[in-house]
Amino acid sequence: MTFAESKIVAQKALVRLWHFLPKRTLIAVSVLFALPVFGVLTAFGVATDTQLDKIERHEMVAMLSIPAFEQSAPQNEQFRTSERVQRGDTVASLLQRLNVDDPAAFAFLRTEPAAKAIFQLRPNRTLQATTNGEGKLLSLNYLYSPEEYLHVTRQDNGVGNGANFSAEKMKIVPTAQSVRRSGVIRSSLYGATDDADIPDAVANQIARIFSTDIDFHVDLRKGDRFSVVYEMLHQDGESLGAGRVLSAEFTNNGKTFEAFLFTDADGQDGYYSVDGQNRAKSFLRSPLAFSRVSSGFGGRFHPLLKNWRQHTGVDFAAPKGTPAWATADGVVEFAGVKGGYGNVIEVRHYGGTTTLYAHLSAFASGARKGMRVSQGQTIGYVGATGWATGPHLHYEFKISGQHQNPMRVALPKAEPLAQKYIAAFKQSAQAQSAQLALLRDTSFGKFE
Repeated sequence: MTFAESKIVAQKALVRLWHFLPKRTLIAVSVLFALPVFGVLTAFGVATDTQLDKIERHEMVAMLSIPAFEQSAPQNEQFRTSERVQRGDTVASLLQRLNVDDPAAFAFLRTEPAAKAIFQLRPNRTLQATTNGEGKLLSLNYLYSPEEYLHVTRQDNGVGNGANFSAEKMKIVPTAQSVRRSGVIRSSLYGATDDADIPDAVANQIARIFSTDIDFHVDLRKGDRFSVVYEMLHQDGESLGAGRVLSAEFTNNGKTFEAFLFTDADGQDGYYSVDGQNRAKSFLRSPLAFSRVSSGFGGRFHPLLKNWRQHTGVDFAAPKGTPAWATADGVVEFAGVKGGYGNVIEVRHYGGTTTLYAHLSAFASGARKGMRVSQGQTIGYVGATGWATGPHLHYEFKISGQHQNPMRVALPKAEPLAQKYIAAFKQSAQAQSAQLALLRDTSFGKFE
């Protein structure tokens, strides 16, 4: 059937429908029916009465020439690889995994005093090597500590027979990436932060920041919520771990607390509420991040001496090795062994106040008499030295030589933010508060 014949049949069908269907329906049907018909004319430009099956077809074959392939040697080819130190590794085995085939480089590392840090391998530390196509070492970085890395470079770029190397220790200047997380308390802060993939170092900071308003030993409630924005630090693509908390919000028992980081002109960090009030008190209520009070202040039956006597501090039960913090800025008055207290650190603070930390398994690096410490700084580690039936921290709080209950004594607020910083702080706090608001509206899909 030709195109013209098809058109005549369609017109006759429309005429028949005109007498039976409502006019509105008929118009709609006419439009829908006509669209494909006219669409054929528009899309293909087929003229009336054209017979499509009579078009002649011709097949043509053409030979195309392919250009000759010429292999060229790459110039200044470099390969960069990274390996993490595993237990039992040696420098030689690590260089082999890094595809370094360079006896001169290994000899330099072995004999150069500035490169000796590479032979102090620690599990999970990272080596990065850059080599040329022949496996000659061009550069090597060993991140042997969170603060420094060893940098080895080859001066001749692997060209010729020379092997002129240099080695130096360099300060790590990490790049920081902001990470946003939220969580819900089901049993503990650690459990909630683990479920939200928040590092323990950030969980510890959250506990310190809000410890002046929330006692994380007894105040947590099921259903409490928190949001946090924190830094993750990187060096040349390698993760160095968590950095500072930038802002945080914690809702405990229906009451919400906020904290925003602000760095003043002297480079001092502090956490403040939105109105510029210092989130910290002059003293932390607890010298540990997470634990339970195993023995309170006052009279008790001594577990070893088997008699009733005054307990002049508070005992916090915690695993051996748990970091113990200085609860306020001060100067170490004593660090050593003191009778039944075992390993002890005593810190002198302003206003005639002293604090004592006993039964420590070890002291923090550099802890000695005269050392200045900051609030929240680790000064020792929980243990069971002296008269102790198990690992715990005995903590004492004295004012003018008189013992006070550290869980009940009134702790004054620290100084508010200086007036000269208020404008800059409020501008920063508004931006951080907007990020927390977004997290607050997040639906929590994962729980502990």
